[in-house]
Amino acid sequence: MALIRIDATGATPVAHGTATPVAAGLERALNEALTRAPGPPVVLMVHGFRFRPGDPLHCPHRHILSDHDSHPCRKAASWPRGLGVGEDCLGLAFGWDARGTIWQAYDRAEQAGLALARVVTTIRRLDPGREIHAIGHSLGARVLLAALAALPVPALGRVLLLAGADHASHLHRALASPAGRRARLLHVTSGENLLFDMMLAGLVGSGTLGDPVLGQARHPDLPELRLDDPQHLAGLAAMGFSLARPDRRICHWSTYLRPGTFPLYRALTGPRGAALHAEVTRIAARRPLPARTGRALPLPWGANASS
Repeated sequence: MALIRIDATGATPVAHGTATPVAAGLERALNEALTRAPGPPVVLMVHGFRFRPGDPLHCPHRHILSDHDSHPCRKAASWPRGLGVGEDCLGLAFGWDARGTIWQAYDRAEQAGLALARVVTTIRRLDPGREIHAIGHSLGARVLLAALAALPVPALGRVLLLAGADHASHLHRALASPAGRRARLLHVTSGENLLFDMMLAGLVGSGTLGDPVLGQARHPDLPELRLDDPQHLAGLAAMGFSLARPDRRICHWSTYLRPGTFPLYRALTGPRGAALHAEVTRIAARRPLPARTGRALPLPWGANASS
């Protein structure tokens, strides 16, 4: 499988399992990977909270960023397989230290974004014509926004933020950058994530007074695709993407565990994803219905709540 594994050590990118910085070997590894797979886009994959590269129990490269067929953890859906790495794209699995408290991980995400920006800059220099897209979950969305803000030139194409855990001020900073002005963002969320949005808003501040979290913010350049809204689901189904309806009241991972999500993300980040992204953006512009199923599912809280 055409999969590159890179981690962040502070603001420095290193090859997974080594301490080799870009300037002393990782650049060569990137060049070899790009040469072996000429043409298809590179898709950056960024995990969220609770992972730490190299940790025996919590390494993302053995979990959602692995190319495994199966895994004992139900939340370990393989992103590389779901996105068609090796078929539609060249995958870059990006790990960073997201263990510790939410405040520690939130702060480290900024540094990880700087490391990712260095990786993107290197790819752009080695292969200027290569498309680069990205997908990140939870605090992984914060990493991507920090990378966008740090990139001095347009470098990323389509950027999918899944249940993004960050604040609107950081979104505004990213969108005002040279890279952010050209990137095409999409925020995928659901009422199932409402509790986690409320917890982030109540526990983690950005340093800016009255700064809403992404799940409570609205911005014309961040279309919001809601996986709990019947209108949005019907629009996707009419385009050939049938997603399952919510079956839990609370789930932070539904944006990639929900059956049908990965065929959509694979198409959006694939070679012909630009036109699809425009269509999905039009669907996302439809105002959600007042009663969101993620808040009003007639299901018991205990058995159906995600752990």
